[in-house]
Amino acid sequence: MKNLKTLFFAFTLLFSVANYAQTADEIISTYIENIGGKEKLEQLKGVQMIGNMKMQGMEIPFEMLSTKDGKQLVSIELQGNKMVWSAFDGEVSWQRNQMTMDAEKSDNEATQNLKNELEQFPDPFLNYKEKGYTVELIGKETIDGTETFKIKLTKKPVLVNGELVPNITHYYFDTENFVPIVTESQVNQGPMKGQTVKSTLSDYQEVGGIYFPFSIGSQFQTMEFKEIKLNPEVDAASFALPAKK
Repeated sequence: MKNLKTLFFAFTLLFSVANYAQTADEIISTYIENIGGKEKLEQLKGVQMIGNMKMQGMEIPFEMLSTKDGKQLVSIELQGNKMVWSAFDGEVSWQRNQMTMDAEKSDNEATQNLKNELEQFPDPFLNYKEKGYTVELIGKETIDGTETFKIKLTKKPVLVNGELVPNITHYYFDTENFVPIVTESQVNQGPMKGQTVKSTLSDYQEVGGIYFPFSIGSQFQTMEFKEIKLNPEVDAASFALPAKK
C-alpha cells in the first residue's frame, strides 16, 4: 500500500509539473499572437526605435537599431551633435568612452555576452526553445492593482570574469491582455552587482501589424519612443569601429 501511494504521488506530481509547463507555453503563445503573430515577427529583418532617454535630470534624443542578423547600433544627440555611441557589426563591438568620447573596442567577454543577447531579436519569447531558453510559470502576482502571470525566463548564461553566470529575467504578464507590464532582472557585474533592476513597459502601440511598448522605465532611466520603424535601410559602414584620430 505504501508503494502504491508513493507511485500515485509521483504520477500526480509529474502531471502537475507537465500542466504547469504547458500553461506557461499557452501564456507565451497567446502573447506572441496578441502582439502580431509568429509569422509577422519572423519576417522582421530590423527594428529602429527613435525617442528620448531621461536620466539623471537629462533628456537625450537617441536611436537604436537592431537587426535579425545580430547587429546593433545606438546613436545619441548631445548639444545638437548626433553621433554613434555604440555598435556591434556581428563580430566587433565598441562604445564611446564617457570621458574622452573616443570609440573603444569591447573585450571578448563583453562582445560574446552582447552577441548572445542579440540572438533574442525581435522578442526573447519567439521560438525561445530553439534559442536554448527555458520558461517557468511561477504563479500569479498583483502589480499596482493589476493581476499578472509571473514567468521566469532563463536565457543563455553570461560571462563574468571568465565564469558562466545564470541569466534570468522575470516577466509579469497582464492576465487580461497577455503582455508584459513589468520585468525584473539582477545585475551580474559592475558597481551595481547584485541589485535588481525593475522595468515597467506601457503604452503599447501598433506598428505595421506588430505591437511595441512605447514607454520603458526603470529606477535609473526612462525611454519614450516617438517612432518605431520596421525593416529600415541599413548602412553597414555605420557599425564599423571608427579609426583612431
